[in-house]
Amino acid sequence: MRESTKSVRESIDPTTGAITTPIYQTSAFLYPEGEKYRYSREVNPTVLELGKKIAELEGAEAGLAFSSGMGAISTTMLTLLRPGMKLLVHVDMFGRSLRFTKDYLSSWGVKVDVAPASDQRMLEMISTGYDVVMVESITNPLLRVIDLERVGKACSEIGATLLVDSTFATPINQRPLEFGASLAIHSASKFIAGHNDVITGLIAGKGELVRAIDQMRRTLGTSLDPHPAYLTIRGMKTLKIRMDVINRNAQQVAEFLEAHPKVAKVYYPGLKSHESHSVARRVLKGFGGVVSFEVKGGVEEALKVMKSTSVIIPAQSLGGVNSLISHPATMSHRTLSPEERRASGIGDSLLRLSVGIEDVEDLIEDLDKALTKI
Repeated sequence: MRESTKSVRESIDPTTGAITTPIYQTSAFLYPEGEKYRYSREVNPTVLELGKKIAELEGAEAGLAFSSGMGAISTTMLTLLRPGMKLLVHVDMFGRSLRFTKDYLSSWGVKVDVAPASDQRMLEMISTGYDVVMVESITNPLLRVIDLERVGKACSEIGATLLVDSTFATPINQRPLEFGASLAIHSASKFIAGHNDVITGLIAGKGELVRAIDQMRRTLGTSLDPHPAYLTIRGMKTLKIRMDVINRNAQQVAEFLEAHPKVAKVYYPGLKSHESHSVARRVLKGFGGVVSFEVKGGVEEALKVMKSTSVIIPAQSLGGVNSLISHPATMSHRTLSPEERRASGIGDSLLRLSVGIEDVEDLIEDLDKALTKI
């Protein structure tokens, strides 16, 4: 385990001395005083501060904020890739990420290969040569933990740019740049903002690369409004304490589910039974706040459990202070074909639980009552 991520000090507003970053809710700035900013689609002081903070948390040279996590991914990809270049992704990643790479980038002339859900197979494919490799450090929703030590080394050997979607890990549990990644990418709508009230995307990495992506962001318009930037900065202030509680709660919930007679299988990297447990112990500081599990039965039983909870909320997102439960096959991964879902291991009885900061005994009791109804 590595040392804890350092804390980020609040920046003091240079004009007023405000100890909280102000919301600069303006589209334009007075010339020539506002020459640095000009227009908020390009640069806004509140949004700029958020980029600085994710860079500090990730130990990166620079950071940048976007209108969403997919905005961060698409803008990054369109900056780095051109027709004829080669991209490697893996089958068990977020459905929209897979759709963007397979459906759009491939139609644009980028050679897109999709690795199976196997570190070893991905390493073998990397060795054949790619311009860009993108992975999710903890996959969605089966929580396979990518061996970033080996993947980072393999990408370095062939000169590939490694992009890591670190949404599930957060900078508290893992900092991808320490493993050779060029960029860490976050859907900051999730754990970083932490309150299910904003849509935000972030990247952090090498300065030259971030600056190039910034120019593409200004052109595409995947820019963040200052108000959600402010809320995300506020959420960052409690990230460490929230993740400490969430990591602990998720471990206890996973252990409870694994012993429950109505549960067929539990996916959580903190469990010894998980296929990535040994890798997770090596590359993660904490095991995260998402627990996926298969109930005994099929889609009807899974949906019944999801709709029977009273503390845990049935909803598609994750990473907030309140616990959410979803059915990936009909919600987060509904855009995948049945064949693609099977390749990713997503069955009809699978549920994904995002564990919040509630009292863990309340969560366990809620799940127990819901499971007894099937």
